[in-house]
Amino acid sequence: MNKLFVTRYEGNPILTRDDIPYPVQTVHNAGVVKCGDRYIMLFRSHLDTGRSIIGLAESDDGFSFRAGPEPFMVPSKAPVFAEYEAFGVEDPRITRLEDAYYMTYSAYSAHGVRIGLAKTPDFKSVERIAFITQADYRNTVLFPERIDGRYVKLDRPHSDISPWSIWISYSPDLRHWGDSRLIMKPVPYHWDQTKIGPGAPPIRTERGWLNIYHGVFPTMAGHVYRLGVALHKLDDPAQILGVGDRWILQPEDEWEIVGYVPNVVFTCGAVPEEDGTLKLYWGGADSVMCAGTAVIDELVELCLTDSRPAI
Repeated sequence: MNKLFVTRYEGNPILTRDDIPYPVQTVHNAGVVKCGDRYIMLFRSHLDTGRSIIGLAESDDGFSFRAGPEPFMVPSKAPVFAEYEAFGVEDPRITRLEDAYYMTYSAYSAHGVRIGLAKTPDFKSVERIAFITQADYRNTVLFPERIDGRYVKLDRPHSDISPWSIWISYSPDLRHWGDSRLIMKPVPYHWDQTKIGPGAPPIRTERGWLNIYHGVFPTMAGHVYRLGVALHKLDDPAQILGVGDRWILQPEDEWEIVGYVPNVVFTCGAVPEEDGTLKLYWGGADSVMCAGTAVIDELVELCLTDSRPAI
């Protein structure tokens, strides 16, 4: 029997469109962070126009979430953000960094998709800072601390030469990014062969930065989205110490197999706990939010002892 790396919460799905007090068609691809003794979830929802907004929900235990009365973030009407968010804001990732919570999000427009950066001190208000990529980029995550004096991010630009791979970049101020390098690619005829991308913001462990990423495999019935793990060196995250050869989660429950986009588990958030476990959150079939738990050391061990090449 294959090892079970993620234990699904028995009450899944933990948030659906029926739980939201304003009209939405889906609830998925949420960033989650622990803020004091509360868990904060920023989730993506499709409207009946087909475009996306970001909502907020809170929980005392990390599983039972209550949605706020109105969206947390909708496409901006102010320059220069309005032009590049016209088609929607999507897939937020949240990182506690220094004195605030920073959110990266995908901004869609007629110009393609690029990554916006916003921050909030308390999730009662949000301040847009800048767009931190050009088009076409998705899946940007910030490391939760400076490394060698610089901020660090992982993301996935699209290139026909090296399609859907993970890159690393550095910044002195969170606005201007450079020194970019490709550090991880899909592997042919592997569970992540078509494309990969960062999922939850990296998690510090004693043996390295744990990167929970998504990988995509083509089948005769369409693409399957699964989750895997990689481990990056603490003082030089461009160096990957290992990439788990096996996935840690795949679509299995009905609401992961059937939905707006079938056969998808997709994470934008994970919360490490003091007991060495991890609460992992994922969108099921781009329709509902699900949760589960994992043991951090087991995920790290998978990267180091059962590894596939990073490139």
